[in-house]
Amino acid sequence: MPTSKSPKLPKGWPPSVSYLHCSSYSQKLDASKIDRIVILKSDLPSSTRVFSTKGPYANVKITPISDTSHPACGQHALFATQHLPPDSFILPYLGRVHAQSDADLESDYDLSLDRDLGIGVDAASMGNEARFINDFRGVATAPNAEFRDIFVDTSNGKAEKRVGVFVLSAGKSGKRARGIGRGQEILVSYGKGFWTERQVVQDH
Repeated sequence: MPTSKSPKLPKGWPPSVSYLHCSSYSQKLDASKIDRIVILKSDLPSSTRVFSTKGPYANVKITPISDTSHPACGQHALFATQHLPPDSFILPYLGRVHAQSDADLESDYDLSLDRDLGIGVDAASMGNEARFINDFRGVATAPNAEFRDIFVDTSNGKAEKRVGVFVLSAGKSGKRARGIGRGQEILVSYGKGFWTERQVVQDH
């Protein structure tokens, strides 16, 4: 039986990081917890939107940062390759899905996937383009994107809970009505807790 060619990697993808097309589950994560984030689509409320995703993502590009005034100078950022309207879905945030007991406390890429279950998703060593999204601080006056909980179709009648990246809504005043323009960097807020915890690690 012929084997299909392996999917392409995004341009600029670092060889030291594994590219994911779906979530990777830690072997230490209880099956009972996985069963609570991978559920039958028929069990979801009818109003729940279930996304279909497939990487690499043509609406974004990984770009090295050489601007010395940028906080991520010498690293990378994620830019829009097309206009991204307000409130639109950009891509999922993929990584190693793990329990709190299996977390890498020094990782800068770990997001909460389900607080009640104590499950996170860490893109330090494996992930997709979303791992290159930077915090807005030192780059812009405000973020233009945010993380939201989503469900993704897993093609077997089930849906998996993931973290998704979305363009911020236009807002009541409409000041963000332009969304994210082509060539603009995609920026989120990591939250004050991220920077506080990072400072504690650095101080030790």
